[in-house]
Amino acid sequence: QVQLLESGGGLVQAGGSLRLSCAASGRTFSSYIMGWFRQGPGKEREFVAASSWSGGSTYYADSVKGRFTISMDNAKNTVYLQMNSLKPEDTAVYYCAAASSSNFAITVMFPRRFDNWGQGTQVTVSS
Repeated sequence: QVQLLESGGGLVQAGGSLRLSCAASGRTFSSYIMGWFRQGPGKEREFVAASSWSGGSTYYADSVKGRFTISMDNAKNTVYLQMNSLKPEDTAVYYCAAASSSNFAITVMFPRRFDNWGQGTQVTVSS
């Protein structure tokens, strides 16, 4: 059973930075695609970023491109989301997700393929 545990959320001023971590366990993840999603107040959950397990393929939502970076530490079974130049509209609960898939392009095109989820971590950006 896949277990995902996020950490690193908190309160930050606009323009600041945070790094989220997601520790994965319960499987051999070499064939998994890892992702970050978020759900803001009164909004639906939305895709943020994804990475192949090797880190060789990454993909970002337009709203975070150039500000957020997803990265992998395979030795630690951990995926990170470095968030820079944060804006109040980035305020949300951030979720780590995993998809058992080797097809990166199809998975990011159809984010419902992510079927393993963490419990979420709150990120609040003050203006």
